[in-house]
Amino acid sequence: MEEIYVNVECAKPVQSAKPVDPRPSTNQTGPSSSERRFHGAVVLSLGLLSGFLLAALIGLSVHYNDSKQHSAAELSAVKANLTERLQISNNKLSSLTEERDQLNANLTEMTKELNRLHGESCPAEWRRLSVACYLLSTESGSWEKGREDCRDRGADLVVIDSREEQIFLSYLVEEETHAWIGLTDKVKEGNWTWINDAPLSLRYWWKTQPDNGGGHKHLGEEDCAHIIIGNNLNNWNDASCGTSLKWICEKMD
Repeated sequence: MEEIYVNVECAKPVQSAKPVDPRPSTNQTGPSSSERRFHGAVVLSLGLLSGFLLAALIGLSVHYNDSKQHSAAELSAVKANLTERLQISNNKLSSLTEERDQLNANLTEMTKELNRLHGESCPAEWRRLSVACYLLSTESGSWEKGREDCRDRGADLVVIDSREEQIFLSYLVEEETHAWIGLTDKVKEGNWTWINDAPLSLRYWWKTQPDNGGGHKHLGEEDCAHIIIGNNLNNWNDASCGTSLKWICEKMD
Protein backbone atom coordinates (compact mmCIF):
# COMPACT_ATOMS: atom_id res chain seq x y z
CA MET A 1 0.00 0.00 0.00
CA GLU A 2 2.80 2.38 0.77
CA GLU A 3 4.17 1.97 -2.76
CA ILE A 4 0.80 2.88 -4.28
CA TYR A 5 0.70 6.27 -2.47
CA VAL A 6 4.15 6.99 -3.61
CA ASN A 7 3.25 6.47 -7.26
CA VAL A 8 0.13 8.56 -6.96
CA GLU A 9 2.12 11.58 -5.74
CA CYS A 10 4.61 11.11 -8.54
CA ALA A 11 1.86 11.06 -11.13
CA LYS A 12 0.56 14.68 -10.17
CA PRO A 13 1.45 17.28 -12.72
CA VAL A 14 4.17 19.76 -11.79
CA GLN A 15 2.71 23.29 -11.24
CA SER A 16 4.59 26.57 -12.04
CA ALA A 17 5.79 28.38 -9.01
CA LYS A 18 4.31 31.80 -10.35
CA PRO A 19 1.34 32.35 -12.64
CA VAL A 20 1.93 34.17 -15.94
CA ASP A 21 -0.05 37.46 -16.52
CA PRO A 22 -0.99 37.78 -20.15
CA ARG A 23 -1.26 41.69 -19.97
CA PRO A 24 1.82 43.69 -20.87
CA SER A 25 3.64 45.06 -17.86
CA THR A 26 3.47 48.82 -17.26
CA ASN A 27 6.96 48.80 -15.83
CA GLN A 28 8.56 47.72 -19.06
CA THR A 29 11.72 49.64 -19.92
CA GLY A 30 13.71 49.87 -23.11
CA PRO A 31 14.13 51.89 -26.33
CA SER A 32 10.40 52.06 -27.25
CA SER A 33 9.32 53.60 -23.94
CA SER A 34 12.04 56.33 -23.99
CA GLU A 35 11.20 57.25 -27.56
CA ARG A 36 7.55 57.77 -26.70
CA ARG A 37 8.44 60.06 -23.81
CA PHE A 38 10.76 62.13 -26.04
CA HIS A 39 8.12 62.54 -28.73
CA GLY A 40 5.62 63.70 -26.13
CA ALA A 41 8.02 66.33 -24.80
CA VAL A 42 8.67 67.61 -28.32
CA VAL A 43 4.96 67.87 -29.06
CA LEU A 44 4.35 69.69 -25.79
CA SER A 45 7.22 72.12 -26.46
CA LEU A 46 5.98 72.82 -29.99
CA GLY A 47 2.50 73.41 -28.64
CA LEU A 48 3.74 75.87 -26.04
CA LEU A 49 5.93 77.62 -28.62
CA SER A 50 3.00 77.92 -31.00
CA GLY A 51 0.91 79.37 -28.19
CA PHE A 52 3.58 81.91 -27.37
CA LEU A 53 3.95 82.89 -31.03
CA LEU A 54 0.21 83.22 -31.44
CA ALA A 55 -0.01 85.40 -28.33
CA ALA A 56 2.87 87.55 -29.59
CA LEU A 57 1.22 88.00 -32.99
CA ILE A 58 -2.05 88.95 -31.36
CA GLY A 59 -0.23 91.46 -29.13
CA LEU A 60 1.61 93.01 -32.07
CA SER A 61 -1.60 93.24 -34.06
CA VAL A 62 -3.39 94.97 -31.19
CA HIS A 63 -0.44 97.36 -30.65
CA TYR A 64 -0.26 98.16 -34.37
CA ASN A 65 -3.97 98.86 -34.54
CA ASP A 66 -3.80 101.04 -31.42
CA SER A 67 -0.80 102.93 -32.80
CA LYS A 68 -2.49 103.35 -36.14
CA GLN A 69 -5.64 104.67 -34.52
CA HIS A 70 -3.58 106.97 -32.29
CA SER A 71 -1.60 108.35 -35.26
CA ALA A 72 -4.77 108.85 -37.26
CA ALA A 73 -6.30 110.74 -34.35
CA GLU A 74 -3.23 112.99 -34.05
CA LEU A 75 -3.18 113.70 -37.78
CA SER A 76 -6.88 114.46 -37.69
CA ALA A 77 -6.37 116.90 -34.80
CA VAL A 78 -3.46 118.63 -36.58
CA LYS A 79 -5.47 118.91 -39.78
CA ALA A 80 -8.44 120.36 -37.91
CA ASN A 81 -6.17 122.90 -36.17
CA LEU A 82 -4.50 123.98 -39.41
CA THR A 83 -7.86 124.26 -41.14
CA GLU A 84 -9.16 126.46 -38.35
CA ARG A 85 -6.09 128.70 -38.44
CA LEU A 86 -6.31 128.96 -42.24
CA GLN A 87 -9.94 129.97 -41.99
CA ILE A 88 -9.07 132.63 -39.41
CA SER A 89 -6.30 133.97 -41.67
CA ASN A 90 -8.64 134.04 -44.66
CA ASN A 91 -11.22 135.92 -42.61
CA LYS A 92 -8.63 138.49 -41.53
CA LEU A 93 -7.36 138.85 -45.10
CA SER A 94 -10.89 139.32 -46.36
CA SER A 95 -11.53 141.95 -43.69
CA LEU A 96 -8.31 143.80 -44.55
CA THR A 97 -9.13 143.66 -48.25
CA GLU A 98 -12.56 145.13 -47.63
CA GLU A 99 -11.06 147.84 -45.45
CA ARG A 100 -8.45 148.64 -48.10
CA ASP A 101 -11.10 148.84 -50.82
CA GLN A 102 -13.20 151.12 -48.64
CA LEU A 103 -10.24 153.40 -47.96
CA ASN A 104 -9.41 153.53 -51.67
CA ALA A 105 -13.00 154.39 -52.45
CA ASN A 106 -13.00 157.15 -49.82
CA LEU A 107 -9.70 158.50 -51.13
CA THR A 108 -11.04 158.54 -54.68
CA GLU A 109 -14.13 160.44 -53.60
CA MET A 110 -12.08 162.90 -51.57
CA THR A 111 -9.73 163.45 -54.51
CA LYS A 112 -12.67 164.09 -56.83
CA GLU A 113 -14.18 166.52 -54.36
CA LEU A 114 -10.85 168.27 -53.84
CA ASN A 115 -10.31 168.58 -57.57
CA ARG A 116 -13.82 169.89 -57.97
CA LEU A 117 -13.32 172.50 -55.27
CA HIS A 118 -9.93 173.47 -56.66
CA GLY A 119 -11.32 173.66 -60.15
CA GLU A 120 -14.03 176.00 -58.98
CA SER A 121 -11.53 178.21 -57.13
CA CYS A 122 -9.23 178.81 -60.13
CA PRO A 123 -10.34 181.67 -62.41
CA ALA A 124 -10.92 181.03 -66.08
CA GLU A 125 -7.78 180.42 -68.17
CA TRP A 126 -5.75 179.55 -65.07
CA ARG A 127 -4.13 176.16 -64.68
CA ARG A 128 -4.13 174.20 -61.41
CA LEU A 129 -1.40 172.20 -59.67
CA SER A 130 -2.02 170.97 -56.15
CA VAL A 131 -3.17 173.98 -54.07
CA ALA A 132 -2.22 176.76 -56.49
CA CYS A 133 -3.45 178.26 -59.73
CA TYR A 134 -1.13 179.46 -62.50
CA LEU A 135 -1.58 181.90 -65.36
CA LEU A 136 0.74 182.47 -68.31
CA SER A 137 0.19 186.04 -69.50
CA THR A 138 -0.82 186.82 -73.05
CA GLU A 139 1.05 190.16 -73.10
CA SER A 140 4.71 190.93 -72.56
CA GLY A 141 6.59 193.51 -70.54
CA SER A 142 9.27 194.07 -67.96
CA TRP A 143 9.75 192.04 -64.79
CA GLU A 144 8.17 194.86 -62.75
CA LYS A 145 5.19 195.11 -65.10
CA GLY A 146 4.61 191.37 -64.86
CA ARG A 147 4.66 191.47 -61.09
CA GLU A 148 2.24 194.41 -61.02
CA ASP A 149 -0.16 192.56 -63.30
CA CYS A 150 -0.06 189.45 -61.08
CA ARG A 151 -0.76 191.55 -57.98
CA ASP A 152 -3.72 193.18 -59.69
CA ARG A 153 -5.12 189.65 -60.13
CA GLY A 154 -4.67 188.82 -56.43
CA ALA A 155 -1.54 186.77 -57.17
CA ASP A 156 2.21 187.31 -57.62
CA LEU A 157 5.04 186.12 -59.82
CA VAL A 158 5.50 182.37 -59.41
CA VAL A 159 7.81 180.98 -56.71
CA ILE A 160 9.12 177.53 -57.70
CA ASP A 161 9.76 175.43 -54.58
CA SER A 162 9.38 171.83 -55.77
CA ARG A 163 10.49 169.61 -58.63
CA GLU A 164 6.86 168.82 -59.35
CA GLU A 165 6.14 172.50 -59.85
CA GLN A 166 9.23 172.94 -62.05
CA ILE A 167 8.14 170.07 -64.31
CA PHE A 168 4.59 171.44 -64.48
CA LEU A 169 5.76 174.91 -65.53
CA SER A 170 8.38 173.59 -67.97
CA TYR A 171 5.59 172.06 -70.07
CA LEU A 172 2.87 174.60 -69.38
CA VAL A 173 2.62 175.23 -73.13
CA GLU A 174 4.01 173.35 -76.11
CA GLU A 175 5.82 176.16 -77.93
CA GLU A 176 9.00 177.65 -76.48
CA THR A 177 8.07 180.64 -74.36
CA HIS A 178 10.17 182.91 -72.13
CA ALA A 179 8.36 184.08 -69.01
CA TRP A 180 9.34 185.96 -65.86
CA ILE A 181 9.38 184.17 -62.53
CA GLY A 182 9.61 185.67 -59.02
CA LEU A 183 13.39 185.29 -58.64
CA THR A 184 15.85 188.21 -58.47
CA ASP A 185 19.26 189.34 -57.16
CA LYS A 186 18.51 193.08 -57.38
CA VAL A 187 19.16 193.59 -53.67
CA LYS A 188 22.62 191.95 -53.74
CA GLU A 189 24.40 190.77 -56.84
CA GLY A 190 24.69 187.00 -56.99
CA ASN A 191 22.37 186.51 -54.00
CA TRP A 192 19.28 185.12 -55.72
CA THR A 193 16.13 185.11 -53.60
CA TRP A 194 12.43 184.66 -54.22
CA ILE A 195 9.98 187.51 -53.91
CA ASN A 196 8.61 185.93 -50.71
CA ASP A 197 12.15 186.16 -49.24
CA ALA A 198 12.60 182.37 -49.40
CA PRO A 199 16.20 181.30 -50.10
CA LEU A 200 17.06 179.58 -53.36
CA SER A 201 17.03 175.88 -52.39
CA LEU A 202 16.30 174.43 -55.85
CA ARG A 203 18.29 175.46 -58.93
CA TYR A 204 17.36 174.77 -62.51
CA TRP A 205 19.67 177.18 -64.32
CA TRP A 206 20.34 176.79 -68.01
CA LYS A 207 23.93 175.62 -68.70
CA THR A 208 26.36 178.34 -67.47
CA GLN A 209 23.63 180.63 -66.14
CA PRO A 210 23.27 182.94 -64.33
CA ASP A 211 26.12 184.96 -65.87
CA ASN A 212 24.93 188.58 -65.38
CA GLY A 213 25.31 189.30 -69.08
CA GLY A 214 28.55 187.40 -69.49
CA GLY A 215 30.58 190.63 -69.33
CA HIS A 216 28.70 192.21 -72.21
CA LYS A 217 28.01 195.75 -71.01
CA HIS A 218 25.37 196.42 -73.64
CA LEU A 219 23.18 193.77 -72.02
CA GLY A 220 23.24 195.64 -68.73
CA GLU A 221 22.81 194.07 -65.31
CA GLU A 222 20.86 190.80 -65.47
CA ASP A 223 19.13 190.84 -62.10
CA CYS A 224 15.83 189.07 -62.92
CA ALA A 225 15.19 185.42 -63.78
CA HIS A 226 12.88 183.86 -66.31
CA ILE A 227 11.98 180.34 -67.35
CA ILE A 228 12.16 178.95 -70.90
CA ILE A 229 8.99 176.89 -71.24
CA GLY A 230 9.02 173.87 -73.58
CA ASN A 231 12.79 173.40 -73.41
CA ASN A 232 13.95 171.08 -70.60
CA LEU A 233 14.04 171.06 -66.81
CA ASN A 234 17.24 173.11 -66.52
CA ASN A 235 15.73 176.16 -68.15
CA TRP A 236 16.24 179.22 -65.95
CA ASN A 237 18.12 182.23 -67.25
CA ASP A 238 18.98 185.66 -65.92
CA ALA A 239 18.16 188.72 -68.01
CA SER A 240 17.89 192.45 -67.69
CA CYS A 241 14.77 193.26 -65.67
CA GLY A 242 13.61 195.67 -68.40
CA THR A 243 13.49 192.96 -71.08
CA SER A 244 10.04 192.47 -72.56
CA LEU A 245 8.88 188.93 -71.72
CA LYS A 246 5.70 187.20 -70.69
CA TRP A 247 5.24 186.23 -67.04
CA ILE A 248 3.70 183.53 -64.91
CA CYS A 249 1.37 184.44 -62.04
CA GLU A 250 0.72 182.13 -59.09
CA LYS A 251 -2.33 182.31 -56.84
CA MET A 252 -2.54 180.19 -53.70
CA ASP A 253 -5.89 178.81 -52.48
